[in-house]
Amino acid sequence: MSGLVDVSADVEIGLTPAEVAARVRAGQVNRVKRGTERSLINVVRANVLTPVNGIMLVLFALILVAGFWQDGLFVGVVISNSVIGVWQEVKARRELRRLEVLNAPVARVVRQGQVVEIDVQEVVADDVLDVGPGDQIVVDGTVLRCSGLQADESLLTGESEPVDKEAGDEVRSGSFVVAGTGRYRATRVGNESYANSLANEAKRFSLVNSELRRGINAILKVLVVVIPPASFLLLLSLLDAEPTWQRALQGTVAAAVAMVPDGLVLLTSLAFVAGVLSLTRSRALAKELATVELLARVDVLCLDKTGTITTGEISFASSEPLGDATPDFVAATLGAFATADPRPNPTMDAIRRAHAPPGGWELIAAEPFSSATKWSGAQFARQGTFYVGAPDILLRPDDHQVLAAVDRHTSQGRRVLLLSRTDAALGDELAPQRWPVALILLEDTIRPDANEILRFFSEQGVILKVISGDNVETVASVAARAGIPNASAKIDARELPEETERLAEVLDRTTVFGRVTPHQKQAMVGALQSRDHVVAMTGDGVNDVLALKDADMGIAMGTGSAATRGVAQLVLLDNRFATLPEVLAQGRRVINNIERVANLFVTKAAYAVLLTAVVGLQGIPFPFLPRQLTLIGTFSIGLPGVFLALAANESLVRAGFLRRVLSFSIPAGVISGVATWAAFAVARADGGTSLDEARTVATVTLLSIGLVVLVVVSRPLRAWKVGLAASMAGLYTAVLVVPFARDFFEMSVPPISMLVVSAGVTAVAGALVVAVPRVMPLLRQR
Repeated sequence: MSGLVDVSADVEIGLTPAEVAARVRAGQVNRVKRGTERSLINVVRANVLTPVNGIMLVLFALILVAGFWQDGLFVGVVISNSVIGVWQEVKARRELRRLEVLNAPVARVVRQGQVVEIDVQEVVADDVLDVGPGDQIVVDGTVLRCSGLQADESLLTGESEPVDKEAGDEVRSGSFVVAGTGRYRATRVGNESYANSLANEAKRFSLVNSELRRGINAILKVLVVVIPPASFLLLLSLLDAEPTWQRALQGTVAAAVAMVPDGLVLLTSLAFVAGVLSLTRSRALAKELATVELLARVDVLCLDKTGTITTGEISFASSEPLGDATPDFVAATLGAFATADPRPNPTMDAIRRAHAPPGGWELIAAEPFSSATKWSGAQFARQGTFYVGAPDILLRPDDHQVLAAVDRHTSQGRRVLLLSRTDAALGDELAPQRWPVALILLEDTIRPDANEILRFFSEQGVILKVISGDNVETVASVAARAGIPNASAKIDARELPEETERLAEVLDRTTVFGRVTPHQKQAMVGALQSRDHVVAMTGDGVNDVLALKDADMGIAMGTGSAATRGVAQLVLLDNRFATLPEVLAQGRRVINNIERVANLFVTKAAYAVLLTAVVGLQGIPFPFLPRQLTLIGTFSIGLPGVFLALAANESLVRAGFLRRVLSFSIPAGVISGVATWAAFAVARADGGTSLDEARTVATVTLLSIGLVVLVVVSRPLRAWKVGLAASMAGLYTAVLVVPFARDFFEMSVPPISMLVVSAGVTAVAGALVVAVPRVMPLLRQR
């Protein structure tokens, strides 16, 4: 126990305004350059100078060299990718900043004898900071005065055990207070502080730990390897097949443009950002773009009771004197005990609100509550030493009558604490001789929306676990009242095994866990993950930080401690548990819609690679001009893709994104490529059909099959989806009908016989594409 020690006379006074101003002028202020936030110039550079844009710009330069500027329409993709990319990042950054202001920790500093709250960036060197449980250490410093102060430095050192702090000890930014109170003088601020000298995790949107990102990156890596050699070999072939090198280069550019998934990355980012921005309207701060994806993949949701299932508002119900204790003595003791802690936790604050401090109680020493020990203590000059804590920790096993009373109250859903007394001095350990004085009865309030929200998650197949430091009977009663399935399957965490495998077995069959320590919460998350579960953890207190940090997705309440809000990936700023279904819905929309869009782009890349290979081997002209492929891509992929990426979609998420995309897109792409080549070959073999007419036949065929692919990936069909495909077909028909547009795209209306051939090939290929989603799963099962 640290005790109360003063090492500096100015601990109560702090700095004067003049001293603060002098340090600000000297640059000794806690302002840190946002190294992880890109400037506008860097945002523009990052969105313009992408690999996809680079490939498209090179192809644009080649088509200009060949003298066919009309075929450079595809550069519009570069412009739209860049403009939309810059816009969405700037908008997302603006929303992120707005919510970060609400989520930002504040510092309590002593200025001219008054404790005031200021922004952490306004802390200056030599400021005296006041800290208590749950507070972040925002700058490095030296402890001036403390009482039972313990700091968790696991985010800095990886060591999970709290570190006791004494007057004169160093505290480092990036750690947080888990127990006790104290004041310390700032010694290193800004970029000189320990946490800011480390390579911190980026505080901006990113796609960390995203299955979607991994899948799309895998697709891009393959295409980046395939496109250059395929294009070069095609160029060699076309130099023989075409009359001029300009025409050969034109055909090569057409093939390369088709192989580049030009809008895939853009639409993926657009879908993610739309999801994040939608969450901001619900006052939910997503620390990463992938946050909207993560909750949709979660299959186990671990809930802390206090502040998550319940409102976190604890009220004092009554006290029940034990033995010879009188109600007046119990009330006086509780009043004195509650005022002994300068920074009470919510439980002690509820007791303090219900009891006035008595006169004549002189405090000698105090030990703040610790979630590890489950008790707090106070020693008074004439009255002795008292403890308040968990009954099963403070009571002896033979106190059967009191234990029975505790069981009776906890079975009714009340929280029960024990007030006990000893003649021994207060120390770090419990005195061996203790006498129960009274039971303290507290009540939790279930969140009004908890039943509905928890039932929703259960219906979605998410396994619910309640993990709390409270008595297991109390936790089980609250869980049952909240409608959590199988709430009767409960266990006291002191009976849990330490081995990961055995712990995972207990977790499989148990729903409610009581008397869980912070390290056990962390171990439970790890055990669930060892069984390949995707785990989300909710919490609001310091005892939840370790588990929040290790969970696949940490969710903190806006009123929670600064430490929990700092490590969580999602912060519910208005404390509305009902926001979680919205997060789930956004995640499903993003995952399912990106899968649809990926199917379109990978199908295009597949048929482009196939056509490139066939044309290169046969030594014939390429079936399309670049401008014609731009037309096909716009009407069958680009415009519809925007609508699909942003559409509502709450279908259940399944694992295996990349496998499903490839199992549909490659067969669909092969069917499209073979059908297009067949239609083009028949038209070329017909003596009365020109090359322009044959290319028109190929264009009509590929666009028609592309619209079939669009309809298939859009299922389940809705009226607007059918209308979208029909409108794309109508726009292409308009291009064929309007002379100026037809001439610009170098298309000629082919003979009726060739249109019949195109229709027949499209019908066969369309039927095969429709069958792909049904046939491929059957083939995988063999």
